Amino acid sequence: MKTINPNTFLCPLKRSALFLLLLLNLTACESFVELELPDDQLYGAGVFNDYTTASAALTDIYAGYRDNTLLTGNTEGMSYLLGHYADELDLYTSSLPNVEPFNTNSLLPGNPYLAIQWNNSYNLIFAANSILEAVPNAVDLTPEQQNQLMGEALFNRALIHFYLTQLYGAIPYLSSTDYETNRSASRKEEVEVYQRCIEDLARAKALLPQAYTNASRTRPNTWACTAVLARVYLYANNWEQAAEEAGAVLAQQDYYALNPELDEVFLVNSRETLWQLAPNAAGGNTTEGPQFIFSTAPPPDSALSTVLLNSFENGDQREQAWVQTVTEGTNSYAFAYKYKQNTNTTVSLEHSIMLRLAEVYLIRAEAYARLNRPAPALADLNALRQRAGLTPLAGLDGTALLDAVVQERRVELFTELGHRFFDLKRFDKLDAVLGELKESWDATDRIFPIPQNELELNPNLRPQNDGY
Repeated sequence: MKTINPNTFLCPLKRSALFLLLLLNLTACESFVELELPDDQLYGAGVFNDYTTASAALTDIYAGYRDNTLLTGNTEGMSYLLGHYADELDLYTSSLPNVEPFNTNSLLPGNPYLAIQWNNSYNLIFAANSILEAVPNAVDLTPEQQNQLMGEALFNRALIHFYLTQLYGAIPYLSSTDYETNRSASRKEEVEVYQRCIEDLARAKALLPQAYTNASRTRPNTWACTAVLARVYLYANNWEQAAEEAGAVLAQQDYYALNPELDEVFLVNSRETLWQLAPNAAGGNTTEGPQFIFSTAPPPDSALSTVLLNSFENGDQREQAWVQTVTEGTNSYAFAYKYKQNTNTTVSLEHSIMLRLAEVYLIRAEAYARLNRPAPALADLNALRQRAGLTPLAGLDGTALLDAVVQERRVELFTELGHRFFDLKRFDKLDAVLGELKESWDATDRIFPIPQNELELNPNLRPQNDGY
């Protein structure tokens, strides 16, 4: 997708062009490959009077996640970039000049990847807002269809803003397609962004169906939304609500269960998956597989860091199942092997997983630990440890228990959507951990700079973040 600046993209005169763009891009969405529309449906709110085309607009948001926003598994996404920014990945090439500053924590406001992340994310927020404005007036949709479409749009609006505030700190929270409002939007502090996310997710949770709309779980249901709500409550330090929402998801045993076999956790039909992204064609797999897997040494671009590999306890079966090694002479290099397909297959075997049950256990474990309830916190941690073949933890509380949560998150969620960096920030460990590992680390590196061109277009985004 072409990178479009939101201050020019959000003009009402361009809204119909957005709908046309969404429809022309449907070849990226496998459920709508054959869709063709009459000419009179290519423009305006009429797109949303038909459930198929309205769903297509939402599906295009998920295709955007997969291909070119923060959630993509390629070099522009958080799994890769934040793996380098924190302590999960090492860079072995000079041919990725836009990645190098993430690896050395030397970002500048003009880095093209920052502009890509910002612009593409706000483009999708605009698309979600377009759905929210049009669907309530779509007379040809049933109430159930309206609820589902609006629930998904609210879910996506909250999710994107949540990730943006993790990266950039104070950001605009856009809930309209109005050009004049958006072109001069001011930044909201993180606490306000969290509150807006919570409000959107609570509305979405009430609107979304409990059952999935497709067997592959590529559209979020109420429980996927509840899991994100639990996460936002956790980040907002609302431990009681985080535990309650996480517990509601974990109680849905008809839908979800931890996979006893680690090699099956990331398969397309895993019962551990709450929500995942479909590939761009039949037989396609993930974007993460080709990005992380390599077969020659030294690595073509990146490999798992030694500090990550050393963080696994002896006998941790996650290391055996989710890490592979390539050796050249006396040198060995490891890569993430959670996704095991790096080419197309006869049928799709893996989808890019955005939410899985293990994180929900970890959310509740942390919430319980913060609430000084060590017994249930340890029970949730041990559910994952026992699956990994490790001895259950016992007798921990206070700081020791929170350290155990951080450790368990590290080895369970490595190279997944920036969890490690966000955890170090939340637990106030960035300076202690990354300051020891990286010569150029500075305390202000906890957030990225606002893209320079955005500051020039909208003075209300100033001042620039500290340190840049």
